[in-house]
Amino acid sequence: MKNSTSLTKIALQKFKKNFWGVFSLGFLTLCVLIAFFAYALAPDNSQNVNQMHLSIHSKNPGFSVQMLTIPVAVEAQNPFSVFFFGKKNADTEIPISKFLLKDKSIEITEYTTDGTDGLQKEYALSLFPNTSSVSEIPNKYISERKFLIGTDKYGRDLLSRMLIGIRISLAIGFVAVFISLLIGVTMGAIAGYFGGKVDAAIMWLINVTWSIPTLLLVIAITLALGKGFWQVFIAVGLTMWVEVARVVRGQVMSVKQMQYVTAARALGFNDFRIIVKHILPNSMAPVIIISAANFAGAILIESGLSFLGIGAQPPMPSWGGIIKDHYAYIILGKPYLALIPGLAIMSLVTAFMLIGNALRDALDVRNS
Repeated sequence: MKNSTSLTKIALQKFKKNFWGVFSLGFLTLCVLIAFFAYALAPDNSQNVNQMHLSIHSKNPGFSVQMLTIPVAVEAQNPFSVFFFGKKNADTEIPISKFLLKDKSIEITEYTTDGTDGLQKEYALSLFPNTSSVSEIPNKYISERKFLIGTDKYGRDLLSRMLIGIRISLAIGFVAVFISLLIGVTMGAIAGYFGGKVDAAIMWLINVTWSIPTLLLVIAITLALGKGFWQVFIAVGLTMWVEVARVVRGQVMSVKQMQYVTAARALGFNDFRIIVKHILPNSMAPVIIISAANFAGAILIESGLSFLGIGAQPPMPSWGGIIKDHYAYIILGKPYLALIPGLAIMSLVTAFMLIGNALRDALDVRNS
């Protein structure tokens, strides 16, 4: 078999030999698939997973209860909208401990945590469409609901909120890294290629931005833009470009001295083409490694912002927000409510860091 001489193929072969790099890439691929099919996989597919049942709050993993659903007519939704953004659900769901069928109604006893009989309520047959008799109500509108990893303090399905929350973490990584690459590569390439006063001005901006603590800068930008989903993406991205710019600047300053760049100038190519076609493609290996680390950093920053209450706003599920809601439960006897999202964040960040390490080893020509 002919040995490959392509640097890309050599790097790919070296990456494949790194067990933790390949394992982490597989784990992240699984996370991306879960994020894409989140609402299809989630037991609660309502928008933002916000079906609250206060009578069953903070229940242990594996808890199950009978649930009576009283339907409410809503406008028909596009199937694609339901798949990606969840179902607009206005139905009333009531956890019950028992029920009794009457002539023209159903009498239910609401579920209570202490095991005593809860409030008794009666609902007329007319509230349940597509039923001609009371005997049809249990089959169509009463179901056994199981919560695999329990419920949060508002009685929402914790598994569903974890599944939808992965979207926030991955999205913040992708958008923040894209913004940081767009700004950082542009500024670094201009500074490294042109040098002189242009380089001095850009380096001044880089050093000033670098001197401000990242979290403080993110908080300031978030407060200026307002609290919300997209504001956090922009704020995190605007704070992560500095390191990219410094690395790109150094790479460009080194690569622009190469003979092929001199030849490109002699052929009359303009500066833009020389930078984009000749210099940047030979300067991107360190940037790829930094991007993997920036993914991890963006996830941690977003989680910290959500914990502080200025990240993704309720009822939108966010792993940092779930920790914020339940950190007190660590000493109240149900630490898993905070530990589960904490472990999820740790797993995702570790995977990105391991991929970064594997890429560093694979792209290091000294190990070839």
